[in-house]
Amino acid sequence: MTPDLEPLRQAVTEVFDAKYHARERALANCRKVIRCSANAIRALHRAETAEANALMDEAGSLLADAVEALGPHPDVGNAGFIHDAAKEYAEAKLTGALAAGSPLPLPADLGVEPAAYLNGLGEAVGELRRRMLDLLRAGDLPSAETTLEAMDTVVEFLATIDYPDGMTGGLRRTTDVARALVERSRSDLTTTVVQERLRKELQGR
Repeated sequence: MTPDLEPLRQAVTEVFDAKYHARERALANCRKVIRCSANAIRALHRAETAEANALMDEAGSLLADAVEALGPHPDVGNAGFIHDAAKEYAEAKLTGALAAGSPLPLPADLGVEPAAYLNGLGEAVGELRRRMLDLLRAGDLPSAETTLEAMDTVVEFLATIDYPDGMTGGLRRTTDVARALVERSRSDLTTTVVQERLRKELQGR
């Protein structure tokens, strides 16, 4: 007797169709999250705070929608693109908070997992380095020093998060990169301070 496989086909197709449509919706949103977050960071560097905040709000809404879409499909929800989008969104939000000297939002405040949050925090150090160099070019040494202190504090904190990379999303490497950026930035700041001191001494002669 030939088995009737049509009921099976319908059953599995229904399941996979639902997963596929949820994945496509989430993936499209995550691409937009990454784009909005990158544009928000660029706006922050241009001191266009209102535009940056609007972009970050959009990114947050898109990320929440992506997570909601994958809620009924936890096997698909573990996809790396959610982590990557959440990391970029966290980086934008944390860069803005660190640059403004504001309290940092917690992972739950942003609706992201701790691993994505911490990697975003580590990558924010690179954005702070760019900010510090801009401040040095503008001759604002006190603000540059404050920015370096914030970078250093972040790296010292990240170094205390000692869990396997599989749990933290490769945080150890992110921390190592951030630490190297801090040391380069410290060298840049020291050189600028010494040059400024010499300039003032020469002017005083």
